[in-house]
Amino acid sequence: MSRLRKGVSTGLAAGTFLTLAACSGGNSSLTSGVGGIPGSGQAPGAHDVGLILPLTGRYGAIGARMRDAAKLALSSQGSPVLDVHDSNAAGGAAQAAHDALTRGDAMLLGPLTATETAALAPLAVEAGKPVLAFTSDSTQARPGVWVMGLTPEQQVRRMVDAARATGRKNFAAFLPDNALGHAMAEGLQRACRDDGLKDPQIVFHSTDAQTIDDGLKSLSDIANRQPAAPETPAPTGPSAVDPTADSPADSTTPTSQPPVPAVAAVIPPPPFDALLLADTGVELGRIITALHADQVTSDQVQIMGPALWKAFDGKLSALHGAWYAAPDAKDRNGYVAQYKAVYHQAPSPVTDFAYDAAALAGNLMKQGGPTVQALTRPDGYMGVDGLFRLRADGHVARALAIFQIQRGGGARIVVPASRDIAIRPS
Repeated sequence: MSRLRKGVSTGLAAGTFLTLAACSGGNSSLTSGVGGIPGSGQAPGAHDVGLILPLTGRYGAIGARMRDAAKLALSSQGSPVLDVHDSNAAGGAAQAAHDALTRGDAMLLGPLTATETAALAPLAVEAGKPVLAFTSDSTQARPGVWVMGLTPEQQVRRMVDAARATGRKNFAAFLPDNALGHAMAEGLQRACRDDGLKDPQIVFHSTDAQTIDDGLKSLSDIANRQPAAPETPAPTGPSAVDPTADSPADSTTPTSQPPVPAVAAVIPPPPFDALLLADTGVELGRIITALHADQVTSDQVQIMGPALWKAFDGKLSALHGAWYAAPDAKDRNGYVAQYKAVYHQAPSPVTDFAYDAAALAGNLMKQGGPTVQALTRPDGYMGVDGLFRLRADGHVARALAIFQIQRGGGARIVVPASRDIAIRPS
């Protein structure tokens, strides 16, 4: 794999920052075509990298911080020029892409959203220019257009692999009926199919409490798991019901047997041993309550959730034992320190994708251009969030760690980030 190395930032702040190490990309002076379309020859801007982000409007602040991250990645001497375009300007992302392609930029970084990516991608593919988009919507992936965001499918795949390693075979999901829920459902179905497991049980729910309660009761099959009520032995001796019954031989003989201590009923486990969730906020609280009521416990079922839980895992002690998959924060310590030194604030996680994309672009431009062969090298690249690998179909595999929620809240890594994505076939 190509690893990140440390180098001295020129004209910025003293210290180090991360750049992609040299990789094999060929020595052709032409940019290889993408998606089966021949590449174009060197143009006046052929060593430039187009960056397309929202710099005004609703997402302007996010776009500006991502732009800063890209600048940081390309701040060393000899780096390509960063050709920046506002996707929120007149004409949107499509016009920004047209302007960048007209300039002759060798590849495009961005845009931010799935809608913008869908508008931009056909232009770039037709021009034979690779795109590293920052969306987390994997439906935008295609040959020549790589989805750099942390996708639900990446998270689910990692958790399924880890759960299988602990012996889990029967997967289910209880998910919100929204884009995130359906993306995680598709990821679970694909992972189970790829691993030769039976199809997972998947139930979608709306936000109201009754739907959540009813849906989990059905999924967990709690009605059929309840044990039969124990038989109560018939009383003997005189009673208010039958006062004519024989009296005891003497007053010291007890009229009935001493009570038998009640034995807690053992409720069998639900028809799955791993359960995928995706909710946050109030809905997640309702789900936790319903899980307890339906006897879906962490000692029987591996509960799994989205990386979004990382932002508030200190409040999730009721889900102790549950997992989520996310990058290992220590992998980005060097990047965070450098970003703070230059911009005097901490980078948000979304800036990581802009930094890695720009660092990769800069490295490839120094090595002969962004060829498909170089972009999709089998051993991948080490970025600020760990190892990642660009596949030929536009999807990106990421090495994610498994975090486990603790009894007192918070989470710790129980399964380190896997490096096997570098050897998996596409």
